[in-house]
Amino acid sequence: MTLPPLTLYLAAPRGFCAGVDRAIKIVELAIEKWGAPVYVRHEIVHNKFVVDALRVKGAIFVEDLDDCPTDRPVIFSAHGVPKSVPAAAEARQMIAVDATCPLVTKVHSEAQRHSEAGLQMVMIGHAGHPETVGTMGQLPEGEVLLVETAADVAGLSVRDPAKLAYITQTTLSVDDTAEIVAVLQARFPAIIGPHKEDICYATTNRQAAVKAVAPKIDALLVIGAPNSSNSKRLVEVGRSAGCAYAQLVQRATDIDWRALEGIRAVGVTAGASAPEVLVNEVIDAFRARFQTSVEIVETAQENIEFKVPRVLREPV
Repeated sequence: MTLPPLTLYLAAPRGFCAGVDRAIKIVELAIEKWGAPVYVRHEIVHNKFVVDALRVKGAIFVEDLDDCPTDRPVIFSAHGVPKSVPAAAEARQMIAVDATCPLVTKVHSEAQRHSEAGLQMVMIGHAGHPETVGTMGQLPEGEVLLVETAADVAGLSVRDPAKLAYITQTTLSVDDTAEIVAVLQARFPAIIGPHKEDICYATTNRQAAVKAVAPKIDALLVIGAPNSSNSKRLVEVGRSAGCAYAQLVQRATDIDWRALEGIRAVGVTAGASAPEVLVNEVIDAFRARFQTSVEIVETAQENIEFKVPRVLREPV
């Protein structure tokens, strides 16, 4: 039986970013240094495959610091935590290692700096997402107002329209955020923005690659977790760019093959916390069903690397 022909367009960049790479390395080095188990507050990154692999090595994932014993190290996830969490770990005299992505830490510092200058913050982000919770938790209650959509801006009740600054979650849609910023600036002309875009390079690059792939394909598959903000944004970007079918899959077993019947060109990308092994698994699944040719659509090259915390580079 002759397999139908199909072209797979692989978006590049895709998959792991420097912050995710560093966070995973932190857990592995902590297990190497202190032995198992080490505790991790919240999933280190939003990917089941990655979390399960670390669990096998000796990581225990908990949602609350109270679930950690005081005699084992605790690691804070790449998304960042409210200020109260490291303070509580210190009060309990725990060994704490911060795996917060340096680009999220940059947003935390920005919020702190603006607050010290007497400005109230507006945060563009998703309510309840750990990164948003962590960033808003850098400042006292009421100092950071959250907006999720352009429509939310109209309902903002601010202390002083002349003393405002905005920050954003690092994993948002570039286009949606630009729209919200425009509405904020129209309502509050004095509002101060970040020196450099808060949306991180990896989010921006992965969205640009999807836009470049979109005109060539009939369907887009985004490999990522359902709780991964940047992965969900890639699906939305694909749909906005004209992909009639754009789907989030955790791995090859989630692909809905019936939806792809008769399709001749499929785009594949992966969220910033999805490992390349899952991309290869998807390619293999296509090769088993189609006469598959693979083309790479590259829009940027990434060579950013973040150092792990000093405590992990020092001998025990």
